[in-house]
Amino acid sequence: MDLNQNRRHFFHTSLAAASMVPALGSAADAPAQPSRGEHEPGRKGQANHQTQTLAAFASGLQFDQIPGEVLKRAKDTLADTLAVAMFGSALPWSRMMTEFAKESGKTGNSQVLGVKGLQLEPNAAALANGSFTHAFELDCLTKPNSGSHPGATVFMPLIALAQAKQSSGRELLTSFVAGTELMIRVGRATQHSQEEHGFHAPGTTGPFGSAAACSRLLGLNAEQTTNALGLAASMAGGLLEFAKSGTGAMVKRMHMGRAAQAGVMAAGLAQKGYTGPNTALEGHFGFMNVFCPSHDLDQLTLNLKQDWLTMTTMHKRYACHITAHTPVESAVSLKEEHKFSPEDIAEITIECNERSMRANNIPSPKDILLAQYSVPFCVALSMYRNPVDPRSFDDAAVKDPKIMSLSSSIIMKTIAAPDNKSDMTSIVRIKLKNGQEISKRSTAFLGTPERPLDTQALREKFLMLTVDTSAARGKSRIAQESKQMSAWFDRIQNIENEKNLNWIKS
Repeated sequence: MDLNQNRRHFFHTSLAAASMVPALGSAADAPAQPSRGEHEPGRKGQANHQTQTLAAFASGLQFDQIPGEVLKRAKDTLADTLAVAMFGSALPWSRMMTEFAKESGKTGNSQVLGVKGLQLEPNAAALANGSFTHAFELDCLTKPNSGSHPGATVFMPLIALAQAKQSSGRELLTSFVAGTELMIRVGRATQHSQEEHGFHAPGTTGPFGSAAACSRLLGLNAEQTTNALGLAASMAGGLLEFAKSGTGAMVKRMHMGRAAQAGVMAAGLAQKGYTGPNTALEGHFGFMNVFCPSHDLDQLTLNLKQDWLTMTTMHKRYACHITAHTPVESAVSLKEEHKFSPEDIAEITIECNERSMRANNIPSPKDILLAQYSVPFCVALSMYRNPVDPRSFDDAAVKDPKIMSLSSSIIMKTIAAPDNKSDMTSIVRIKLKNGQEISKRSTAFLGTPERPLDTQALREKFLMLTVDTSAARGKSRIAQESKQMSAWFDRIQNIENEKNLNWIKS
C-alpha cells in the first residue's frame, strides 16, 4: 500500500470510528439535562426535536401541497426581489461587493444581477446578490415582524443555485416557500429578542431559511437537511453596532449577502456528508438559547402545514427602514389632505414603538445609508421629496439644510402601551405655524398583508427599478428595455412553467 493509500485508509477508518463514538457532552456520557432556559422568565416551550421536524417539512414539501394564494404571494415576492437586486447592484457599496465576488469567486453559471456578462459560481453570486437586495432598504420582510427578509436571504441563494444546477421554476418556487416558511417560524420563535442582545435579526434568521431552501432545491433528505440547518446555525450573525456608532452602515447590507451565502455553503456541505447538530435550534447551546434572551420554542412548529406564513410577506414602497414606513405614509397623507408646505410646519412629533426608539431615532445621520435607517430623516425627506422614488434618497438629501434641519427638530416619543410593543403602529402629530394641529395614527401601509400591492402596482415598481428612464438614453432604447422588463415580470408571475432560469441575465 503506498503512502496515499495509507492516508486514505487512515481517514476512512477514523471517520467510521468517529461515527460510533458519542460526541463530547452527549447523552451517552452525561446525564440528560433540560434545555437551557427551561422554566426561566421569557423563555417558553420545550425542546422537542424542532430542528428535525422543520427539516422534514422542508425536504418533503411538494408543489401541489402549497395553496394557490401562497404561490401567488411567493411569485410577487420573487418579482419584487429581482427588481430590487438589479437596482441595488449599481450603488457604490454594491460595486465594491461585485469586485470582491469577482476576485474571490470562480466563473460559473450564476448571474450576478445587474452586472452584464458576469456569471460566477453560486457561493459568490449569492453573496453579491443578497447584498444587492438589501443595498437600498427596498427588499421585502414580514408582518408581524419576524426579523426575516425572504427575498434577500431565500430567493437570492436559490436563483444562484438554480441557474448553476439547471433547476426548473417549479422547483425553485417550491424551495422558496419551504425556506420562507421555516425562516419566518424561526424568526417568530426569537420574539425579536436577539436585537435586544445586539444582533441584526435577518443576519441570524436568514441562514436557516437559505439552508432549508437550498437543501430542498438540491433534493436533500430530512437527515441531510437537518445537518444543513445545524451548519447554518453556526453561520448566524450580524451586529447592530452601526446603528449605535453612527458609522459603517454598509455592513448592514452585507448581513443579507452572508446569510444567503451561508445557505449555499451549508446545503452543499450537507450534501457531501458534512454534519451539524440535530438540535441546532432548540438545544442547550442551540441558536434560541444562545442568541435570544427570550424565545418561544413552540412557535417553531406551531400549526406547521396549516398556517402558511409566506402570506405574511410584505413589500416596501419606500427606500427606508420598515419602522419609518407608517410614519412616512401618515406624514405624506396629512400633507396631501391639508395642503401645507414644509415651510408651514412648526413642529413634528412621532410616537412609535420601543424598537424604533432604540435603533431608529437618529436625528442627524451622517450619510445616506444611516439616513435610511433614521425615522426622523425619512419623515423629513418625505416633506420635501417623493419618497416612493428611491432616487430621492441620495447623498444630496443628507446635505440638504432644509431636510436636515427638519429631521433634527423632530420629536420622537414612545407610543403608549400596548402599541409600544407593536410592529409598526405609529402616530404622527404635526403643528402648523397657523396654529392648526393635525395627526394620523397608522398600523399598516400600502404593501402590508392587509393592504397588499396589487399586480399593477408591483409591475410599476418593477419597471421603476429596472428601467433607466434618463432622457439621455433616448425614447427608443427606454421603450425597448421597458418591454423586455415587463416580459420578465410576466414570466416570473408564471415561473412554475419555466424549464430553467437561465434567461435571467443582466
